Amino acid sequence: MSINETVTTLAVTGDSWGPWRESGPWHDGGGPPAFWPIFPILWFLVIAAIITAVVVFGRKRVAEGPRRAGEARLAERYAAGEIDEDEYRVRRDVLREKPGSTKDA
Repeated sequence: MSINETVTTLAVTGDSWGPWRESGPWHDGGGPPAFWPIFPILWFLVIAAIITAVVVFGRKRVAEGPRRAGEARLAERYAAGEIDEDEYRVRRDVLREKPGSTKDA
């Protein structure tokens, strides 16, 4: 058989040689399934949720830092006898108030 006959035979019988031609990854050559974007979107959402949680909890800890330092200093003053118990409790309650909240008397 000559090379011309071989090429003609391949052209007539179709271009189905090789593992990727007959039954490729999607078997009918129609491309990936329609739901394939779901997986990258889910991974994006998981990563975004992790980053958001780290940022939110990091800000919360940074915001509580001065208050904790104030409470520690107040406890030191109480332990040293500079202030009495009533003054300690009043000042501690003031430090533990959330910013923007007001007490109604």
